[in-house]
Amino acid sequence: MPSLRHTLFILTTVSGLALSGCQTVTKAPIQPVTPPLGTESGTSEVIQNNFDLQGKIGVKTPQQSGSAFFTWTQHAEKFEIQLTGILGIGKTIIEGDANQVTLNSSKTGEITADSPEELLERATGWIAPIRHIVSWVQARPATTDAQINKDDFQRINQIQEDGWNVMLSYADQATLPNKLILKQQLEGGKENRITMVIQNR
Repeated sequence: MPSLRHTLFILTTVSGLALSGCQTVTKAPIQPVTPPLGTESGTSEVIQNNFDLQGKIGVKTPQQSGSAFFTWTQHAEKFEIQLTGILGIGKTIIEGDANQVTLNSSKTGEITADSPEELLERATGWIAPIRHIVSWVQARPATTDAQINKDDFQRINQIQEDGWNVMLSYADQATLPNKLILKQQLEGGKENRITMVIQNR
């Protein structure tokens, strides 16, 4: 005959097993993951600023106008832009990264600055928002403050951003533009105008 101590042990064990069978397993809450640098806000899509472009660019300001052939290589923050055909300046190379930008031409020699926009204006007199163009040639705005319009294929065909109005044109069903027209309105009805034709990607 089982002892009282043995009986109590069995009852305690059975009760414990029964209670554990009724318990609900709760998973630890999943902590939100902070998107890495270079991702769109609110998405997990990584923005890849990697491209190789060739084409022709025309710039018109109230003071001058001109055109050049360009090649533009962009790998993340590092870039190199070569301009050829600019009258009076010769072949011009602008290259750099997030820390330093240099420009080299037969007219200016090598000069450095904090931004490619400053270098281009110093060397040629041209006004061009180069850092924004990195995004615009990929059919996306450069900042969250941009206003955009889309065509019937849901492709961005107009961007208004930081004082520039950008019109994007596409070939057939392409998802990336082959032509951009940038306009910056100035006082007195004048404007800076850039026409960028992309011939090869």
